[in-house]
Amino acid sequence: MLEIRSLTKNFENFAALGPLNFTLDRERVLTVIGPSGCGKSTLLRLIAGLEVPTRGSIHLDGAAVTEPRSDIGVAFQDPRLMPWLSVRHNVGLGLWRWHAAERTAAVDAALAKVSLSKFADALPKQLSGGMAQRVGLARALVARPRLLLLDEPFAALDPLTRIKMQDHLLDIVGSEVPNVLLITHDIEEAIALSDRIVVLEGPPARIRRDVLVDLPKPRKRTSAAFQELKELLFGELFPDERTLAA
Repeated sequence: MLEIRSLTKNFENFAALGPLNFTLDRERVLTVIGPSGCGKSTLLRLIAGLEVPTRGSIHLDGAAVTEPRSDIGVAFQDPRLMPWLSVRHNVGLGLWRWHAAERTAAVDAALAKVSLSKFADALPKQLSGGMAQRVGLARALVARPRLLLLDEPFAALDPLTRIKMQDHLLDIVGSEVPNVLLITHDIEEAIALSDRIVVLEGPPARIRRDVLVDLPKPRKRTSAAFQELKELLFGELFPDERTLAA
């Protein structure tokens, strides 16, 4: 579905990314992890069409990605809600070209997916952090994208809310959106959600390891298999460490 070939991105004299080669097809959730500054967010912005590659190509369903597309949804760490607009109008912000009836139906469906139908007319200041993040997720889902890109979407949430949002994402994936590419620093989050994990190193960003996660969902975080994979990924991210931090 998603095909990346010889992808490279330079900013003036700084090599930020690449060359990278990988595909996303059968996996529902592919997570990209790596140290800060290695190029994870640059990769996501390139796939979203928000940045132009220096070299290489990105194709989704055979069509080149050269600019933002309605079949690619994006949600960021900051939900970036317009404070003067209601939840409903924030979610439908990108649908201004749609007919009113179609826009209303799509927004109502997206809010139902994230269990926020009762808050459609609320303002962002009336929402908790988790609810605001769900509004950002609804906005990314409203046009029923083929690919959902998530850039540290739960990083600012408290631990309990974060786990709830991770579970909510698992409920949506597959039934509502075919594939997800997630950027995160959280190893446990990556293992809990992913069918495949790509570990980057850099800059420039390059693939250090590509790991298939063959564990049944939902995943028990205290299981031996979960902890074994956590230790493996920790070792890839911090190769100089000999033991897993408690």
